Amino acid sequence: MTRGIKRIIFWLAAGIIIIGGFLAIIFANTNTGNNNKHIGEVGTDEWIKGDPLSKVVLVEYSDFQCPACKTREAQNKKLLDEFGNHIKFVYRHFSWDYHERAFLASQASEAAGIQGKFWEMHDKIFENQGIWSKQSETAAEESFIAYALMLNLDIEKFKNDLYSNEVENKIEEDHASGNAAGIDATPIYFLNGTIINPRTYDEFRDLVRDAIEKANQPA
Repeated sequence: MTRGIKRIIFWLAAGIIIIGGFLAIIFANTNTGNNNKHIGEVGTDEWIKGDPLSKVVLVEYSDFQCPACKTREAQNKKLLDEFGNHIKFVYRHFSWDYHERAFLASQASEAAGIQGKFWEMHDKIFENQGIWSKQSETAAEESFIAYALMLNLDIEKFKNDLYSNEVENKIEEDHASGNAAGIDATPIYFLNGTIINPRTYDEFRDLVRDAIEKANQPA
């Protein structure tokens, strides 16, 4: 091989490496931007309580089988009773693998959501956490079907939607955004895109109230 050919091969290889690195940087920056946007912004298919037009957005990542998440439900409701007209509260799924029935519980809530009863199923699942979380997968599924009956849902549709791609993809999308945000525990809250971890209700209340006051200040 002549020296000229070797030189051409060298510069071609160097060019490929440089271009590859450049594309990798662009790709990484694009992904980071999308993940941050997903945390800070709310999609049209999100589960929302409160004022959907509010500038104050409180996002919760939660696991239906997580005892701490169930405990925080009372605080969530208290917060919404007090500030529901001033905040947009968003629920997102983040099921841990070691909670064996959590993903199925999320599926049940989403299947109910297709029929307009997400929040009603959400409440029943948390209220009965001590029952279905200890059951086999088959028994837990029967429990969720029983809750669907109580909510007067179309049971055949509920069963079909339970394991549908639409439902599973929605849950996985929430989980992926949580992973991108570095979530390592539940429940976790993001207030206007910034992670918060209030230890008491008073601290929770103060953080939200301050965000509301800041949002209402003149530009």
